[in-house]
Amino acid sequence: MLRLADVSFAYATFDLRSVSVEVSRGAFVGLIGPNGCGKTTLLRLMAGVVTPATGTVSLDGEPLASLPRRRIAQRIAMVPQETHPAFDYTVIEMVLMGRYPHLGPFAMEGPADLAIAEEALEATGTAHLAGRAYMTLSGGEKQRVIIAGALAQSAGLLLLDEPTASLDLGYQLEVASLLRRLNRERGTTLVLATHDLNLAARLCDRLVLLRGGRVLAEGPTDTVLTSAAVCDLYGVDADVRFHPGAGHLVVTPVATTTGVRPGSDPGQTRV
Repeated sequence: MLRLADVSFAYATFDLRSVSVEVSRGAFVGLIGPNGCGKTTLLRLMAGVVTPATGTVSLDGEPLASLPRRRIAQRIAMVPQETHPAFDYTVIEMVLMGRYPHLGPFAMEGPADLAIAEEALEATGTAHLAGRAYMTLSGGEKQRVIIAGALAQSAGLLLLDEPTASLDLGYQLEVASLLRRLNRERGTTLVLATHDLNLAARLCDRLVLLRGGRVLAEGPTDTVLTSAAVCDLYGVDADVRFHPGAGHLVVTPVATTTGVRPGSDPGQTRV
């Protein structure tokens, strides 16, 4: 569905080099790695928000660079870590924004758009919040509403940047359950950037391990997520084993192995 071939991109203090990643239709792919490794930059490249300096990003065989922004938005939706609207929108208004790529110039949302938005609210368990002001919601409710807006785009691919980072444990499990359901029941393709290794192990069928702007490893979660990989990524000794109760691998950090983490740069900003 989505293919990055030998992609490079650079900021003043950071560069992503020669990255090649493929996301198959219906897959759930996790991007993991330390701060500043390039997870968010990679999501932005996948969404066509930034253009690679070298290499190509293609969607169903078509280069993103050749597609109009409206057409990309009809096929790819991005869920940021936090959303701060400029005005005091209601929940249904926030979700209806996902219909904008499907409207013509100066067109208003019609009954069909409202029905799609309401279905997205139902799918995320937030229909009862439709008339509430978005800014009055809890963190977990806000994140589910933003995911509903992404669903309302009717895009087949969702890119999620740390969707549970600011949530407590209960809301983390709630959002994780929602994402699993979207993938398994609706066939939505998802790419998840996260620091939470256990969340990635719970949800993702494939992982891309990033360090210093490069792909360290890529493959099935059960194969790629190992104690050695965690040590290479973070400089941390960790116990990684299958938990029969959880039904997936569980990562338990034990101790740091060195004073400086692999690929770390104290002056590097998050990208």
